[in-house]
Amino acid sequence: MKFTVFAAALALGVTAAAAGASAQDKGTIGIAMPTKSSARWIADGDNMVKVLQAKGYKTDLQYADNDIPNQLAQVENMITKHEKVLVIAAIDGTTLSNALQAAADAGIKVISYDRLIVGSGNVDYYATFDNFQVGVQQATSLVHGLGLDAGKSGPFNIELFGGSADDNNAFFFYDGAMSVLKPLIDSGKLVVQSKQMGMDKVSTLRWEASVAQSRMDNLLSAFYTKKHVDAVLSPYDGLSIGIISALKGVGYGTKDVPMPFISGQDCEIPSIKSIIAHEQYSSIFKDTRELAKVAANMVDAVVSGGKPEINDTKTYNNKVKIVPSYLLKPVPVDASNWKPVLVDSGYYKLDQLQ
Repeated sequence: MKFTVFAAALALGVTAAAAGASAQDKGTIGIAMPTKSSARWIADGDNMVKVLQAKGYKTDLQYADNDIPNQLAQVENMITKHEKVLVIAAIDGTTLSNALQAAADAGIKVISYDRLIVGSGNVDYYATFDNFQVGVQQATSLVHGLGLDAGKSGPFNIELFGGSADDNNAFFFYDGAMSVLKPLIDSGKLVVQSKQMGMDKVSTLRWEASVAQSRMDNLLSAFYTKKHVDAVLSPYDGLSIGIISALKGVGYGTKDVPMPFISGQDCEIPSIKSIIAHEQYSSIFKDTRELAKVAANMVDAVVSGGKPEINDTKTYNNKVKIVPSYLLKPVPVDASNWKPVLVDSGYYKLDQLQ
């Protein structure tokens, strides 16, 4: 009787152990992120690891310090190790075609994360936010700040900044913003004193704050010695901080020379503090916790042989194919709603923003 009970218990223990091992033996997922210079990408990486490990996967998270050859080497190493799925936020979405062909040859699926990889037919799925809508929301916040939606007619002076031209998202942000701003520019309610429009003129390589600050310095000295900048379209918080530094350097941000209305994106802590201090006007919240869940669910579906949930099959053409995508909704944030959106949701603690 004792032996029977012992044998049953032993068998049960072996079964439980096997089940536990199985749950933790679903393979390794390669996660290639562009840089740690932006708090946003650190949060993305951390959230991806957390969600995937909770699902029983091992993770190989790599950051490339915005160095294209470094990211390529990292991705190639993940392929060599035959990791189950690659989740890639590309630095330059045009440089990975050969590596992704090798991944396809090895039977490894690729999920493009937030930034679309272009020029390759071996991008299987895309998880991102509605990037055109991000641009619409940025521009709409400026229109609201200026009072154009409340009947003011201007003219108001505006300058335009774009993201990095090697990031496909930058064009969606810019095009979304211009769908709102261009009619107002054409009607004369908004005036671009520099006449610098189009991504070929306003892009900011690698999304660098120093590049944005230098360009804003040049715009101010060339076009605004006797005029006031009323608004600045900035597609990303890091650029916004650089732009604000340039403006402060020539006296903006005082009672006599008020700060322009300046947009942003990603709700990084320095910019939320700036919004609270009434320097930066707005940002766009992209909840990386939710994006990580979407990407992890895609991974799970691919590994199990199923099909991931997608909600867009028309928008994202990577110049070889339309990539099946899942688009999340971005949320505009300004001085009126930062606390409920960012603190009450648990994304930040209040003391991080004080």
